[in-house]
Amino acid sequence: MYKVRLMRLNLLAAAVLLMLLALRTEPLSHALLLWLAAAWLAVTAGLIEFSHRRPATLPWQLLPSLLLTGMLVSAPEQHALWLWVWPALLMLPQPGWLLLFSMALAGLSWWSLAALLGFEQTLFSGLVLLTLMLVGLARNRQLQPWEATRRARVRLAPGLPLWSAQQLAEDLNRERVRCRREEVHGELMLLQVPRHQLWPMARLLCRLIHGFESCYRLDHRTLAALLLSRDEEQATQRRHSLLKALNQPVKLRFATLEEAGSIEALRRRFERQQERLAIEPEPAHG
Repeated sequence: MYKVRLMRLNLLAAAVLLMLLALRTEPLSHALLLWLAAAWLAVTAGLIEFSHRRPATLPWQLLPSLLLTGMLVSAPEQHALWLWVWPALLMLPQPGWLLLFSMALAGLSWWSLAALLGFEQTLFSGLVLLTLMLVGLARNRQLQPWEATRRARVRLAPGLPLWSAQQLAEDLNRERVRCRREEVHGELMLLQVPRHQLWPMARLLCRLIHGFESCYRLDHRTLAALLLSRDEEQATQRRHSLLKALNQPVKLRFATLEEAGSIEALRRRFERQQERLAIEPEPAHG
């Protein structure tokens, strides 16, 4: 949470800086671009904790690129210094198509300064800009493995032990080894709810599990949880308590970690499941 607060302060500081620039910018059309950028930063700062609810259709780096281009093309004589922001934007992790689009916008921004700078300065600034952009792209390449790892391990909701589907595969193998070594009983629970109930159910499930356990969002309707118990008897008690606490018409499947197999195979069995509750292996009745 402290990182969220620090990020919010940085965004608000940047918004205030753009507001001060907008107050001193003329004409009004140019000032409106700065006000739009400041408003975007302020709104982002206010909503940053809620970004886990639904993934962005477009990457957030697109708007700064468009705003920067608008400032440079509309008033190059006032904002020429902002041209050197482009290499920094290219360093940020982003889709490949957006990198190409940003490079095209950077070229357009540089060309808009040609009449202002003259031939020699335009050529020199273009060479320097190209060199810095190549450095930015090299840095972007270095960050890509780290970004992939971060996306896999990211908590999907601030303050909750809710992780991505990619992280489940890694955790599942680790917990299987730990269960064998420590002789504890491990189960994987799959839970399917209507789309509109996913996040309320995720918060409820995170409250019901122990602090050393984790939940996972597999898709827009399916959650999973790794459950650890001392033995099969305690695991049975936990299943009963979870079913009682959930108290909703949801589809559930429990599988011991040894019986679960791969995530893909378990999910296929879960999709074919017709009954509300299934347990692998089936409990003995005597």
